[in-house]
Amino acid sequence: MTRVLILGAGKQAEGSAWYLANKSDVEEVGIASRSEESIDQLINSIDSDKFKKHILNVTDKEKAKEIMEQYDAGINALPTRETSYASLESGIEVSLNMVDMLEEYHRRPDKYEMEGLDLPENMSVEEYGEYLHEKAVENDVTFVDGMGFAPGLTNFTLGKGLREMDEGRSAIARCGGVPEKRAAEKRPLKYMITWAFDHVLREYMIKSPAIKDGKRTEIQALSEHEKFTFDKFGQDEELECAVTPGMPSFVYTRSGLQDTYEKTVRWPGHYDAIKIFKECGMMDTEPIEVDGKKVVPREVLSAAVTPKLKPEKGDKDVCVMWNTAEGEKDGEPIRIDYYMWEEADLEIGLTAMQRTTGFPPAITAEMLAKDKIPEKGIVAPEDCIKESVYEEMMERLEEVGIEVLEEIKA
Repeated sequence: MTRVLILGAGKQAEGSAWYLANKSDVEEVGIASRSEESIDQLINSIDSDKFKKHILNVTDKEKAKEIMEQYDAGINALPTRETSYASLESGIEVSLNMVDMLEEYHRRPDKYEMEGLDLPENMSVEEYGEYLHEKAVENDVTFVDGMGFAPGLTNFTLGKGLREMDEGRSAIARCGGVPEKRAAEKRPLKYMITWAFDHVLREYMIKSPAIKDGKRTEIQALSEHEKFTFDKFGQDEELECAVTPGMPSFVYTRSGLQDTYEKTVRWPGHYDAIKIFKECGMMDTEPIEVDGKKVVPREVLSAAVTPKLKPEKGDKDVCVMWNTAEGEKDGEPIRIDYYMWEEADLEIGLTAMQRTTGFPPAITAEMLAKDKIPEKGIVAPEDCIKESVYEEMMERLEEVGIEVLEEIKA
């Protein structure tokens, strides 16, 4: 019997659970969360007898290990660094192969906003990431890191493009989740929540690891602002994008590139509004005093705006991707572009973000359970979703209506 454990019971976990219940050979799917109500809600939304419920706070490492030992592979769909790293440590200790959705390269943890991550004594963030990697290798564990839409789809498509070249020079990802046009026009910021909004606001503030002009550096979020026209899959839409952290592993796994970073796609006007919030201090995390009480500006902004950004019945979201890899082959310049335009599937009750973020880790977890991915340690998607594994991934995504267009230009 093949068993896969999902840590978390939120929206993206629901996407993975739906895939494993309906489109995989996995026979048992564990759902672990500290909220029994969230687990019940997820299980009740999907018609399947594969589910097993676990009430678990992953920071209770002994209980986490006890549950993990029952499974062949795991999916981490937890939103914070505190919970992600706690579950990673437990998984390594019990030799559970895992895939994680968090937008972070765990071998080089983000050093700016720790989100409750408790580092071991006398260990820097860089040392901690390397320690986890070495311990995973020692315990024969595969931890596929940052697997979903972005990072995930962005990583392994660009990784495939660069492998087609004799020399790769740049890898730029442009991707993001936006409301369909009708839904965007009736909301502030032209945005609709498909992911934890606190995490979205965080991404607008921090610096991202990047390679620019051949030098490893950090790029401030919202820089490299770019407008473009998306004209594939029958679309003709004006969009914009700007740098956010989403593909940090490329800086380390493809260090020979001249340029590599990710930009998040939004409808025109979104970033102008966000920049005003930043200039006014509403995105800061340092508490300020208001009428004798300490408040965090970003938390106030999130609390005020979130209710106005929630989807209403019938609203659909769209996940957009345009990735570009450039380099040289046979002495000539070559460019390979990857395009995707995916909308919500109201028939099965999943948003585009749930499908594009939840399905790739579900497929990866089943591959891990069946020993199809040989790499060990903390492994980025571009280094393990390749060759026959890449072909299987793309075939299985296409079977559930997720299509990626590859265009090669000399």
